[in-house]
Amino acid sequence: MKKEVLLYPKEKRMLRKVGEQIKLARLRRKLSTSLVAERAKISRATLWKIENGDPTVSMGAYLSVLFAIDLAEDILFLAREDEEGRKLQDQRLLWKGEQW
Repeated sequence: MKKEVLLYPKEKRMLRKVGEQIKLARLRRKLSTSLVAERAKISRATLWKIENGDPTVSMGAYLSVLFAIDLAEDILFLAREDEEGRKLQDQRLLWKGEQW
């Protein structure tokens, strides 16, 4: 039974782009799907799903592939510079300051 993940069109495009970037990184390194799948301890079918942006694949599998192609550190860039979160936090802090 296939898991169903409902995504908005923009989210689907982004996930496909991530898969495409992973595939290009693998190809630039001249690594076969078999080798990357073996290193990541996943099946070639799962690697294919990742490279095609399938939303049912776990983040753990994505991370395993990033490790296998020596890009694991890239995942740390996710939400690193959270400008919107900082603005919201500053607004709350200023509002709290007004309460004092």
